[in-house]
Amino acid sequence: MTRFPFEPPFILAPMEGITSAAVRGVLASYGPLGMVCTEFVRVAGEKISEAHFRRQVTKLPGVALSVQIMGNEPRLMAEASAVVAAAGADVVDVNLGCPTACAARKNVGAALLKQPELLGRILLAMRGAVPGLFSAKLRAGFDTWEDALAHGRLVEACGADFLTVHPRRGIDRYRGIADWRIISLLRRELGLPVVGNGDVWYAQDALRMIEETGCAAVMLGRPALRNPWIFRQINELLAGREPFSPSGVDLVVHLRRLREAMDTGRLDGRPLPVGPLKEQFLFLIRAVPDALTIRRRVLSLETCDDFLDGVEEALSSLAAEQLDLDARGRYGLERCGSALSAA
Repeated sequence: MTRFPFEPPFILAPMEGITSAAVRGVLASYGPLGMVCTEFVRVAGEKISEAHFRRQVTKLPGVALSVQIMGNEPRLMAEASAVVAAAGADVVDVNLGCPTACAARKNVGAALLKQPELLGRILLAMRGAVPGLFSAKLRAGFDTWEDALAHGRLVEACGADFLTVHPRRGIDRYRGIADWRIISLLRRELGLPVVGNGDVWYAQDALRMIEETGCAAVMLGRPALRNPWIFRQINELLAGREPFSPSGVDLVVHLRRLREAMDTGRLDGRPLPVGPLKEQFLFLIRAVPDALTIRRRVLSLETCDDFLDGVEEALSSLAAEQLDLDARGRYGLERCGSALSAA
């Protein structure tokens, strides 16, 4: 198996509107991970703002940073890549996975998989502008699975150092089950490290993905928002220790830490609006069985102070055994079906 360049081989995924420097810092503080990713930085218009791209390079001690770039104009993509590489990004990544309708209309993200000639020019331009590590994060395809291997071979031929595959199609968004057999296929057929992504909801799933697919690393997005301690749990499983199981009090403390980090990182000096905290809460509450009443009650609160006090009142009495946040999936709330095996 070709090795991933950073240790441990577990990665916080890029997530639009979510993986700010503040959120990356809080999540990385809970457990060891090898790399964190920015949310995508859009390239649009006729020129790039070098200052804007340099600001994206906010690094954490001891954790590699990947800056993800999304666009479709080869020259501008190359210019943006050169700026973030010079600013100290450990990896420059190209977004070939965003499945939103907006991305499809603008012919970026997963939509580029429908245009291999343009995609090849973008990849070569970016590769030429990045003296260090260059990668791509892609869906299996936009509206079909059939060209997944061809996409991977194109990324490899254009000089990427590794690629991450989320084995759903662009049109699937986040519905259905991620087909891990596609990760296994790319790992067998390509010579560069392949990172697996998709439906790793519990720490045990990350180890199972590596065992079943042979992937070089595992990237986690939504599961790390639902369970911020999942990277710690993965490490504890690997070490043969009993993994940590968070309680309701831990969830409350986590939200308060996020509020403090987000407030500190605000450039306009204004108080943090409650919306970003509610977004994080909606991921956390997925681990609480029968949480509808709690959701309705606290989401109606309109200030950060009132919201956090409401969350504390609702969750602080919950023991770890009442939550679906253990390493193996005590209640299996996210398992609508098992991820497809590589076998």
